[in-house]
Order: sequence, then structure tokens, then C-alpha cells
Amino acid sequence: MHQPNTSCLTPPTPEPKKRSRSLCNSDVPSWQLFHGNALTLFKSLPDESVHLIVADPPYFIDGMGDDWDNSNLQIRTAKAGVVGSLPVGMKFDPAQGRNFQRFMEQVAAEALRVLKPGGFFISFSQARLYHRMGVAIEDAGFEIRDMLGWIYEGQAKAFSQDHFVRKNKNLTDEEKTSIIERLAGRKTPQLKPCIEPMTLAQKPREGTFIENWLEHETGLVDTTATLDGKFPGNLMQVAKPSKAEKGVGNSHLTVKPVTLIEHLVRLFSKEGQTVLDPFTGSGSHGVAALRAGRNFIGFEIEREYVRIASDRLAKVLK
Repeated sequence: MHQPNTSCLTPPTPEPKKRSRSLCNSDVPSWQLFHGNALTLFKSLPDESVHLIVADPPYFIDGMGDDWDNSNLQIRTAKAGVVGSLPVGMKFDPAQGRNFQRFMEQVAAEALRVLKPGGFFISFSQARLYHRMGVAIEDAGFEIRDMLGWIYEGQAKAFSQDHFVRKNKNLTDEEKTSIIERLAGRKTPQLKPCIEPMTLAQKPREGTFIENWLEHETGLVDTTATLDGKFPGNLMQVAKPSKAEKGVGNSHLTVKPVTLIEHLVRLFSKEGQTVLDPFTGSGSHGVAALRAGRNFIGFEIEREYVRIASDRLAKVLK
């Protein structure tokens, strides 16, 4: 695998379906995108070959698991915001958390292996399963440095219970009216989402911060990277991506804003280094890495997303 500003990226080889643009000019970032299962593709990367991992893994809620099927998920979530007769985000199954933790344990073990000493692993999560992700990453051997938060203007998703009362055939009209009045606008326990958490984890350093930096150029944060002209903080307010930013035909359900990811890349890596996203989706992380002058490696299991991400990445370097 390449060292900063000296050579091209060497591509992983086990899966043949690949989209890439690898450039030998060390002053120009390069990208590689591989179609396949992340846990399989991880194993093709050499030890200590990546400087930063920024991941947005499947959240293991409402069909968003390691068996993610975009076609089925689009159909399910299109049905009036309902999944399995429950409002989206309200299907509480204890198995979701356990399955998510087991999955992230495997991801984190590979992330620890491929990162250079002192390298950072940043991973998004749905708020109510965040704790499972943090435990999995820590148990793999990472040091949990912080919880970061992406702040945005969300849309209220709480559901009123009035219609259930009105449909109850065992109640008189007077009883229904009385119950609805007693409910007084109460809804399902879903406050308007305005934050998405990230785990900020670090692979243990070799020696002191200075010794590790001189050897690997990892482990220290570039505090000149700022979103608002102030010293960078762990809460980052960035608007959700517009349709124009996503691009025509981008059907991904959880697209992250490039501005946010680029800020993370600039904070936690150095120009010319390599950023990995094992769950590339529609390619926002790759676009951000290239815009920041970093090389990018991406894994993506959905063929359609590989096409979308490839188109977006190619446009950055035109």
C-alpha cells in the first residue's frame, strides 16, 4: 500500500468487480471502489495500510442490517412511513442491538488491523444503538476518544394515537372523545431527530504522540480545520445534503453531506494520506476525501450504489 506522496495505491484483489481511477501523480488524489461484502474486502488490505476510516455502517433497524436489500427497503419505507405496521424507527427488537454489536465487532477488528498506529476510526450510528457500536469498537482494541455529533434540522416523526382510539369498536363515541382529550396531543416517543452520533476511536499509538506522528503521521488532530472559524468542537452543525448535492438518480436513504465528511477528513488525516470507507453507499465520503486531497478506498455491496458513487467520484477529478 502506498506511503504519502510517493506512489500509487495497490488495489485489493479478491473480488473482480471494481471501479477505480488510480493516478501515479502523487500530487493528485486517486480513488478505488470495490463491489462486494466489506468483511471480505477488508481481508485484502495489508496491515497498517490506511490512515483514517470514516464509516457509515448499516444501522440494523427496520431492515437496515448486514442483509441490506435496497429494493426491498425502498418499497417498505415508501408505505406511508410504516415498516411492518409500525412507524419507521419504532420497531424495537432487542435482537437488533445484539446483531449490530456482533457485526461491528467484526468490522472493528478489521479496522484495527488495517489502520496505522494512532489512526482514527470514525463511525456513524443510529442514536438508540450507539452504545452497542461503542462497546464493539472498544472491545476490538480501540481507545474511545469522544462522541461526535452531526447536528441538523430534522423532521418530526412522532405518531398520534388518536386514530387508534377512533378505530376501536369497543368504545362509544363519548368514550373516544374523552380518551382523545385525555391524551392531549401525546404521541409516540420520538422527539424530532436533530443529532446523529459518531464514535471517535483511535488505534493505540506506538510510543508518545510525537513519536507516533514522526513515524506514521497519525494520531494528532489538525485544529486549523474548522467549520465556523472557531476551534473545532465535537458537535458539527451541517445541513442535510440537497438534491443537487446528491446528484440525479441518487436513491440512497442516508446520504451524508460532503461538507461534514470533508471536515472530518481534514481534522483527522493529512493531505496525501489514504481514507477508507467500508460502506461507501452513494460515495459522499469518497467525494469528501478527494476534495480534501486524500486518496480513497471504498467498499460497497449494492451494485447500483457502486455505479452512483463511481459517477460522483469521477466528476471530482475532472
